Amino acid sequence: MMLKTFLIGFKDLRIAFRDRAALILMLAAPFVLTVGLGLVTGRFSGNTSGLADITVIIVNLDNEQLGDALVDVFNSDELAELIEPIASSDPEAARRLIDDDEAAAAIIIPEEFTRSILPGPNDFASLDAVALQPVQIEIYSNPSRPTSAGIVQSIVDEFVSRVEEGRTINLTAILQMLYSGRITPQQVEQASVAMNERIESSGPADSLAITIHSETPMDEPVEFDILAYIAPGMALMFLMYTVSYGGRSILAEKTQGTLPRLLVSPTSSTQILGGKIFGIFLTGAAQMLILIGATTLFFQVKWGDTAGLIILVLAAVIGATGWGMLITALARSPGQAASVGSAVMLIFGILGGSFINIDQMPPLVQSLSRITPNAWALDGFTTLGLGGNLGDIRTPIIALLLMGAVLFIISVSLFGSKNLVQK
Repeated sequence: MMLKTFLIGFKDLRIAFRDRAALILMLAAPFVLTVGLGLVTGRFSGNTSGLADITVIIVNLDNEQLGDALVDVFNSDELAELIEPIASSDPEAARRLIDDDEAAAAIIIPEEFTRSILPGPNDFASLDAVALQPVQIEIYSNPSRPTSAGIVQSIVDEFVSRVEEGRTINLTAILQMLYSGRITPQQVEQASVAMNERIESSGPADSLAITIHSETPMDEPVEFDILAYIAPGMALMFLMYTVSYGGRSILAEKTQGTLPRLLVSPTSSTQILGGKIFGIFLTGAAQMLILIGATTLFFQVKWGDTAGLIILVLAAVIGATGWGMLITALARSPGQAASVGSAVMLIFGILGGSFINIDQMPPLVQSLSRITPNAWALDGFTTLGLGGNLGDIRTPIIALLLMGAVLFIISVSLFGSKNLVQK
């Protein structure tokens, strides 16, 4: 019984790879876009990470402990190959440089930044909670360099987060001692000075948000190749075209009468539908594996753990196939399936991080991205590219498999109500 399902699936796979127009969108388009983005990021300039010498204009109007500490972060040896900081004293001049595309971002540290984070003794004059409003650091980003600007944003966010964490812990401790009577208001000055020293020595500059290398269990450095993010991002986006193309073929065959004619043979509607879905899965898996093989062959992309890579690819195709079947089940005609499939391909590409890293998007968009197979799969590919293994990508794999299973059940139910495969 399963043999007929497999035969129908392999037949659809052969048909898909005989369609020149489909091959252009399944293989040529994502490959060309991968090459283009690789050129933009500098991947083919001998820079294995794809990112280096990110120009950042730093305007430090604070000139106190924390402002100087943030400047030290960007001038640290750890970021020497990644960041190229330029000091300035004029915020407007820094913004003009960004507008003229001379740098990726400008960091403007305002006056009183340190004072707003590190309170003085007078701020504890009463037992009321300290309610200082920290002065905000301004990051003026270059929209034409979203990846570089995003890295700068991540470094600043990590710095501020660690400083604020230390501030909150120490303020809470002092207030608790005041409330409990363990210290008097006169002793607050000494406690406040000690608190500030602890925040300053907690080393926000020692823990950077961005590193170029990660370490394997054998202490061998692993360099992250930017193409290990770009290539799967493009492949996953066009994977949505592939699965919607397969679903469109089901509707086309119903319109042409091919599906009903298959039922003349001793083949059940379940076998036919199962074979069609299997064919879509095979086509998507072949597309992904061919693109991965091509980037490995031509660009020496290191994809990481082989077992994890294969399982992740299959899980991603299952998740995408579920969406393709849902589109097919809801569409009324092959043309409608094509239009909706193209729209979903672009929307999922944007939401899933194929163009812009998800971490740079607003929280609402980050939450919505989890409905896409693109986002989950890219998480897995990035983890593998950083030296992870199969155990490290269990969450995205499980999410993709659950996504595919739920969408498959819904699609089969809709197929049954529409009598899609009938005599």
